[in-house]
Amino acid sequence: MYKLLGSKKSRAFRVLWMLEELGVKYEFNASSPRSDEVRAINPSGKIPCFMDGDDVILDSVAIIQYLADKHGKLTFPAGTIQRAKQDAFTQFACDEMDGTLWTAARNTFVLPEDKRVPAIKETLRWEYARSMKTLADRLGGNTYLMGDEFTVADIVTTHCGTWARGANFQSGQPAVEAYIDRVRERPAYKRASEV
Repeated sequence: MYKLLGSKKSRAFRVLWMLEELGVKYEFNASSPRSDEVRAINPSGKIPCFMDGDDVILDSVAIIQYLADKHGKLTFPAGTIQRAKQDAFTQFACDEMDGTLWTAARNTFVLPEDKRVPAIKETLRWEYARSMKTLADRLGGNTYLMGDEFTVADIVTTHCGTWARGANFQSGQPAVEAYIDRVRERPAYKRASEV
């Protein structure tokens, strides 16, 4: 059985959501970053930590792509143009959304106070809004990032979009906001939220 350590208020939610989309059995242990339980698996203390038997996978994107590939769901096959386009959306979310939001979080509560640069957050908000214009253009009128196919890229992008809302980062793009709302209506998203 799969085992996941992490917090629903972290990137571990992506893994919970993926597990619910797949409908597989798993054990979830709510664990804080840098807890003894987490450090026993990941010396950096970062979450999520995912176990498939004795094997450990760290990093939410690696975990959900592994699960998609293993189960043959929510992904296009490796080596196809569709997979390359899917991966491009995943990387866009990691670079333009997650990286921006994580930098803001680090300068709000993660870093020691004497290392924080609070003024950077306004620049990050500007950068996020600019990136969301690009996302809106790339999304077009599609239901999901890859058209009618829901993939791991949608999980990462929607998780980041939800995170942005909580951090008061505005997209300024009605199409992006409608997309996030639409994806959050998926039954698996709701089940993961209730875990």
